[in-house]
Amino acid sequence: MKGFETLATGFYREHGLALHHIESFNDFLENKLQQIINENQIVEPTLPPPGIEEYKIKLDKIHLEKPISKEADGSIERIFPLESRMRNLTYSVPIWLDTIVIRDDIEDDPVRVNIGNLPVMVKSNICPLSKMTEAELIDIGEDPLDPGGYFIINGTERVLISIEDLTPNRLLLERKNKGPITSIGRLFSERRGYRVPHLFERRRNGVVTLTFARVTKIPAIIILRALGLETDEQVVKAIEPHQRTMEDMYINLEEGAETPTTEDALDYIGRHMRIGQGREYRVQRVSQILDTYLLPHIGQNPNQRISKAHHIAKMMRRVVNLHFNLVDENDKDHYANKRLKLAGDLMESLFRVSFRVLINDIKYNFSRVAKRGKEPSIATIVRSALLTSRVESALATGNWVGGRRGISQHLQRLNFMDTLSHLRRVLSPLTTSQPHFEARELHPTHWGRLCASETPEGQNIGLRKNLALFARLTRDEDDKTILQELYNAGVKPVEE
Repeated sequence: MKGFETLATGFYREHGLALHHIESFNDFLENKLQQIINENQIVEPTLPPPGIEEYKIKLDKIHLEKPISKEADGSIERIFPLESRMRNLTYSVPIWLDTIVIRDDIEDDPVRVNIGNLPVMVKSNICPLSKMTEAELIDIGEDPLDPGGYFIINGTERVLISIEDLTPNRLLLERKNKGPITSIGRLFSERRGYRVPHLFERRRNGVVTLTFARVTKIPAIIILRALGLETDEQVVKAIEPHQRTMEDMYINLEEGAETPTTEDALDYIGRHMRIGQGREYRVQRVSQILDTYLLPHIGQNPNQRISKAHHIAKMMRRVVNLHFNLVDENDKDHYANKRLKLAGDLMESLFRVSFRVLINDIKYNFSRVAKRGKEPSIATIVRSALLTSRVESALATGNWVGGRRGISQHLQRLNFMDTLSHLRRVLSPLTTSQPHFEARELHPTHWGRLCASETPEGQNIGLRKNLALFARLTRDEDDKTILQELYNAGVKPVEE
């Protein structure tokens, strides 16, 4: 028992019990914030100022200061969490953004403007408490044992609850024993705020269909044709069917016989979607839909259609193989098929949506001034209160982007153990009003990851869980780094 106590003490001193939230928020500050700015780097007002043909605003580097408060007399003072609690203030930092005006391809000098305030997580890298010793924390009135990992909004401590979700960008197979469908594959393609569900279905006649966005139940073979695999030989090489599934292969090839070319396939999809006007417009519109909404995690450029085609071909093979018992269906409750969205991921989605609203507001304010025949300065058209209010409102109410509720909760301070439990809570997105018996049950993969005993009675049983005492969470690796390692090992892209 003494050995366990020593091990536990060392683990908690090194990692703490809220480190998963803190690490995730630090990653958001160091990487994700700048990525969101880069996604919206060029802002083009709809109405340029008079005398200028092309006017652009380039959004460059983002900068964060230390936590401060603005006093009634206009002065700026440094602030600590204790003062925020006592004075009912929001513990936040100002966000500064370098902006560059481009007039007819001529760049001005960068101008730094304030775009809003960002709430700070206690004990994160940008919080001064993270660099203080125990004695220094006591001197400023802070509890040295406080784990951090929460925000202070209007004097109230708010914690972001970890959200459990199915892993994105991975096909999950499932058998169907009744109805016209024999096997299905579900995939949630996720990239930079986009999340597009994809559904593969093998019908009893052997045809495999694909549904995504507005495209519903199109034979997958026609999608392959539309992406550039025109000949039967190219399709068969991409799918690589098992000998036992060759009959299904012939049925699907026959289904695509009426669309021998890429343009025919695009036009077929357009007519199926009831896109009006002429063939040329339908082909162009469907091409845009395939580039934007079909497997966006692979890419959203026309030159990545072949990669998407090969990916779809492999998923077709798996769905057909499931029907012939060549592969097993996936267990959705297996924790290898789950991912947790932590504080940094949740703040990323909130900031991305709020920042896009700010950009639209900048365009609107710019056009209002430009209509009067003037060129506005960037500082006057940026309403920093807009971004601040949207972010703080979501943290204060728990109403998140995507219609989710209860993401932010009032941190429980009934006792110290209750606080630690709240910081390590995990919520399932499933509704409490439905049975979901299997999702509520213990699963062998929970062992060592989730607590086997801590869950509430009643409707939330099994849907509200807590991390195990020694559970640690890893972060996703950058896809580009992994791909580069594969290419260095001799793997070649399908385009080659």
